[in-house]
Amino acid sequence: MRHRKNFTLFWKMFFAAATLAGALILSSAPQSRADECQDRIIKIDRELHKAAADHGWDSPQANEKRSELLGAREWCWEHSHRWWDEDGKRWHTEHDWDAHDHDHLPN
Repeated sequence: MRHRKNFTLFWKMFFAAATLAGALILSSAPQSRADECQDRIIKIDRELHKAAADHGWDSPQANEKRSELLGAREWCWEHSHRWWDEDGKRWHTEHDWDAHDHDHLPN
């Protein structure tokens, strides 16, 4: 009988630990998505600035990166209803980006 009690206690503890682990994994998913979003925008923003420096702000390379940046912002908005502004170093919670904010060389 004692063996059965230990076995039952083991399973109760196992399920409690599994439930806690599952809750922790699920609660970290939004942060991972936000980190992914921020990293993606930072990378594309840097690539845009490099393309502009190498080829000019009106070059096809810069236009391609501008389009990628717009797509990354759209993806972030669709998945987390916010987007990262790399130049301002802040999150925006409004759909307020300017598709032409990188059209010209900053002063």
